[in-house]
Amino acid sequence: MRIAVIGAGGWGTALASLLVSSGHDVCLWVRRTVLCEQLRDKRENSPYLPGISLPEALAYTTSLAEATSQAELLVLAVPSHVMREVALALKPRLERTSLLVSVSKGIEEETLQTMSAVLIEVLGASLRERLAVLSGPSFAAEVARGLPTAVTVAAQVADVYATVQRVFVSSRFRVYTTADVVGVEIGGAVKNVIAIAAGVSDGLGYGHSARAALITRGLAEIVRLAVRLGAEPQTLSGLSGMGDLVLTCTSDLSRNHRVGIQLGKGEDIGSVLQGMTMVAEGVRTCRSVFSLAQRLSVEMPIVEQVYALLYTGKPPRQVVVDLLAREVKPEFPH
Repeated sequence: MRIAVIGAGGWGTALASLLVSSGHDVCLWVRRTVLCEQLRDKRENSPYLPGISLPEALAYTTSLAEATSQAELLVLAVPSHVMREVALALKPRLERTSLLVSVSKGIEEETLQTMSAVLIEVLGASLRERLAVLSGPSFAAEVARGLPTAVTVAAQVADVYATVQRVFVSSRFRVYTTADVVGVEIGGAVKNVIAIAAGVSDGLGYGHSARAALITRGLAEIVRLAVRLGAEPQTLSGLSGMGDLVLTCTSDLSRNHRVGIQLGKGEDIGSVLQGMTMVAEGVRTCRSVFSLAQRLSVEMPIVEQVYALLYTGKPPRQVVVDLLAREVKPEFPH
């Protein structure tokens, strides 16, 4: 299959490499000319996947027209805050029969829309019948190295998620399917905010028990928001919910968890972000999720405290104190 991967960060590059290794004809769109030349010359994406050799058959271009020409499937792997801009640029070049797969995790700050909603708004309502989202517990570097990984692909049309499943699945990359697009997207976006909270706890030295509590109660918040938006609760117990949440809250490879650790150790958010090469989606997503929860009257105390930490300068120790000081209540309200 002819595939265009839009976005040459770590995740886009890893998926492009995976798809080439499965025998597909893949072109990776690279925004920066300098990086594109480096990829062609060295077959390594050193800013995002250092030390990992990329397949010889993988093609690169800075031209959206060239990348999408005759593409049967497009994989959109750009950060959530530029998804609308990229979709607008793609609109005149998009084949009406092409399938689209969003692998970006986030909620647009201005509109509070998921990535699939942004794409449908920009590219037209008919896109619903050929749009999928892919999410789950997966680190780009591990996928690029061929380490075993399992994810979920969601689409409203069964033929679409079945096709995407066949395209992506390999002996080391297992793909499950669901029709719950909202649940998969909300799980993938909000877990980044909870990972910052878990990192803060770890940075303060509060131990494994506190982290486990944050993960579990964080999942409860994700479920509340997702269900309010129409998701199925069981989706959040799967790979794109609990699976991704556990991975992001516990691994040293998690950018959002690392941000939280540094904040817990007393660093300010400006200096933390300045020292990062890759995007920590949870920082932007926190503001979006906070606003969305307020709009929908969904109780999300962990998100509220992370928002206060990131955007009002609240001290990290006070964040934890205020979470623990909340009124006690049943774990599962009747």
